[in-house]
Amino acid sequence: MIPSISNDIRTSQKPSKTRRHRRSKPKDRENLPEGPTQASASVSAEQLKSWPWFPITESSTTKHPVVFTKDGSYFFSIVGSSVKIHSTASGLVVSTLSTKRDIRSHTDTITSAVLNPHNAYQLITGSLDGHIKVWDFLDGILLQTIGVGHPIRHIAAHEQWKDFLFVAVARPSKKKKGNRGDDNGVVLRVSLRPSPVTLGLPVQTPSESLLVGKTRTTHGLAVSAGGSWLVAVGGHKAYIAPTSNLKVGFTKFVSPEALTCLTFHPTEEYFATGDEKGNIRLWYCLNENIAVPKADVEKRAPTTTLHWHAHAVSALTFTPNGAYLLSGGEESVLVVWQIHSGKKEFVPRVGAPIYSVAISKTPNDEEEYLLGLADTSLVFINAGKLTTSRSYSGIKLGKYPAISHNRPSMSVPTPLTVHSLSSTLILPSSHPSSLQTYSPSSSKVISELEVSPSNRISRRDEKTLEPLRVERAVVSPSGEWLATIDSREGDECFRGEIYLKVWRWETSSELWILNTRIDRPHGLAKVTSVVFSPNDVSGSGICLVTSGEDGNVKSWRIRSVIDKKTGTTDVFWVVRSSLTFKRETPWSVSWSPDGSLLAVAFGTFVAIYDPISNALIRAFTALELRGRVYSVHFLGNEGRFLVVAGCSDVVLWDLVEQKVQWHHRSVHPISAIVTHPQDRRFVIFHSQPPRSTVLIFGHSTNNPHNTYTLPFMLRNIVWYPRLPSKARETSTFHLVGITDKWDVVFIGDGVHPLAGEGSVTRGLRAGSQESHKRTLFQDIFGDSALSGAPVLQKQAADARTSRFWNGKEITNILDGPAYLIPPLETFFDPLLSHFLTPRPLKDETGNVPGAPGSEKKVSMDVDEPHDLLVSAARTKRLVDDPEMEALIELFRRHGVKGRQRLTQLRANGLTYWNSALSPAPRGQTSNVQTSNGHQTMNGHPRTPKPKISISTQPSTVISIDSSPEGSARTVVASSPAKTGRKRKISAAL
Repeated sequence: MIPSISNDIRTSQKPSKTRRHRRSKPKDRENLPEGPTQASASVSAEQLKSWPWFPITESSTTKHPVVFTKDGSYFFSIVGSSVKIHSTASGLVVSTLSTKRDIRSHTDTITSAVLNPHNAYQLITGSLDGHIKVWDFLDGILLQTIGVGHPIRHIAAHEQWKDFLFVAVARPSKKKKGNRGDDNGVVLRVSLRPSPVTLGLPVQTPSESLLVGKTRTTHGLAVSAGGSWLVAVGGHKAYIAPTSNLKVGFTKFVSPEALTCLTFHPTEEYFATGDEKGNIRLWYCLNENIAVPKADVEKRAPTTTLHWHAHAVSALTFTPNGAYLLSGGEESVLVVWQIHSGKKEFVPRVGAPIYSVAISKTPNDEEEYLLGLADTSLVFINAGKLTTSRSYSGIKLGKYPAISHNRPSMSVPTPLTVHSLSSTLILPSSHPSSLQTYSPSSSKVISELEVSPSNRISRRDEKTLEPLRVERAVVSPSGEWLATIDSREGDECFRGEIYLKVWRWETSSELWILNTRIDRPHGLAKVTSVVFSPNDVSGSGICLVTSGEDGNVKSWRIRSVIDKKTGTTDVFWVVRSSLTFKRETPWSVSWSPDGSLLAVAFGTFVAIYDPISNALIRAFTALELRGRVYSVHFLGNEGRFLVVAGCSDVVLWDLVEQKVQWHHRSVHPISAIVTHPQDRRFVIFHSQPPRSTVLIFGHSTNNPHNTYTLPFMLRNIVWYPRLPSKARETSTFHLVGITDKWDVVFIGDGVHPLAGEGSVTRGLRAGSQESHKRTLFQDIFGDSALSGAPVLQKQAADARTSRFWNGKEITNILDGPAYLIPPLETFFDPLLSHFLTPRPLKDETGNVPGAPGSEKKVSMDVDEPHDLLVSAARTKRLVDDPEMEALIELFRRHGVKGRQRLTQLRANGLTYWNSALSPAPRGQTSNVQTSNGHQTMNGHPRTPKPKISISTQPSTVISIDSSPEGSARTVVASSPAKTGRKRKISAAL
């Protein structure tokens, strides 16, 4: 417990004297030599040491579609200056090309990537650093680097142009300085063969570089399927050039709207574009008459327009057969257009705006659409069902906003907290109404919590629809409760909304379940602070405290109610008490480590309360601060010291000695303060755009122990618990924060990047084995009957975990519903083993007379001896090539048949369909009529069949030997009563 504090002392004498001294001699204070409290301000940020940090989010979101390998086993996605190689089956990153650790990698954002059309194991990438790199992704090595001297926007390749690429680059403008030249670009044909002078250099120059023509900043570059045409789009124009005569240059075709994307038809000579107004145009202008000798000639082309999108089209691609066109944009809807009819189908609510669309084939020859979303997610769509089959995503934050609305400013609170029970981070998601749960250990997003259910609809016209935003999130020390604040400001149409929601952690499902929702906890005023108590308060469980701009500080407690009918106990949160102080606005609330004191910052005052009785223990004024108090924090395990922070000042109070321990002033504003949970130290972050300065202080002196710099500013930062292996390092800091560019970073002493499975470059030859394509014979005979089956190990593993049934249990199982019957392979062998017991060896030579179980010999007429049926242990066999060829010939002759024709046979008053005793199949009822003495069936003449006489002996199978028309037929009937005896019955046909 913290020692008792006297109520009659409001402030110490030392700070008041200091204040009077400063007021009386303001000019003298300016002429004083620089003291230790301002020493950190004189050191430039460039001279400071950088505090260790590393990001756990991707660099940026690219609009370039993913690239699949030739067999579809892997695909490549561009992430900043790197290329991630994913497994198509699992979605996991198995390797990374152009890593930051490799000095030969790209130094700027990669803008384009294509497979080498003459080598399926090579990937070609282009970047804003002006370099083209050729990678052998199978071995994970860099083969070649070609420099073009200008930032690369797009690259295109075709099999007819070996060792050549078409490259769209940006060139600086020669106009006034205010124009950065973003609208200027050229298209080049670049040779991949290096010049002899640079043959042995790390960066080579191309042996040939041909200027095709000038363009605006390109949004697409492609070569037609036949390789005859080169098309680039930029601004309001489509630039077309014949590849057979590139010296002619581009012919320009004008579009009513600015073009945003481009794709070529896979078989026919036309292309499709999307524009910023949501129109899709099919251009039919690729013919020999478009080439003109005059420069800068603009034309209009015959086009077909498809329109559904309300906003810009960002993704276009044709299906491999060319029958359908896929489009996507800001609406988060994939549109499937049927080209010839103009009909369309939709895949709605994919999760975020669509940036790219790619098509792949599964091992079963089924098509899948892979969508690249604005929140870095990858979503697979089944082409047949038009439903989501699977999706993969990292942290859904990046440099670019994923939703059409604007990101909040730096002054708006950003939710960030740590859940100790699941060792996860709770972060804002791509949509401001949701939170995401991220596991740093597995580098995966575990779940997404929709705090405020909302329709994921796009904006109307150019006005942004403002959604509810999650502003604050805090987890209780036990990890059982989560409190969130989501709000939306009102306008002339509706009043503002604000909600306090308390969620409970469900261990079984590992999800947050909404427990209590409180509407307008502080009226229409904003909530300024939310914090849980560290432990039980007055025996009623933990307590939640909120403060608002209405001037109230409210405490909330748990209430339990027992339902008399069901006997269950309902737990929910209710308000416990409320307090105010001198009509001041509370801005910050802090609990002492043992929960015995509650410190509240009211304007320029700091009040300390007893949380049980709400009695005011002490209130003091921080005269050293310029302006109001922004935050208060208890320091250390004892709760003896209190850190009071203003805009750029920090005061450390000793609550036991009732005095100011020290005061520190900085020239830069304070963005955040984080205290060490086990040590009397804390860290201050000063905003110094575009970077931050970090100062680490102790309780004894106002001189910082360490001073660091960070290359970014912070929106929010919290303490992150150390790993168990490093729990002894109690004096170090380990923090997690969100930067001004919406990157999630780990900061602190001794932090190091997480070594993920695919975070480094490695070859794919020894990679994980992908699933092989199943054959028809595997489906018929099973994988174990064929040599080289790739799933034998998996079947063996399944067999070890499967349950084997005995014969009696199987009898009961087969009597139950069909959906409860286990897989056939689990009880097939036990059932046969139960029925076919192995015979003793002596039974193979004969029975011993008089032995138990022996039977008398019965004379029987047997045509030929039959082998005895002996059951023995089953042996595995493999189908060899001759037997496989025989099976193929068998299927070819007898397996591929048309619809079976039904034949009717009547004998002894019974009707036989296809020589079997059964009623006519449903839907195949024969229509036999008699007309002029002739029988007809279904309106066709039918030759009458003669009657067949047959023995009255009971029989089960009747077979008719076919013979030429007009000859006799033999019907053989076999009776189970006299096995082996043959009877012959002649019937005249």
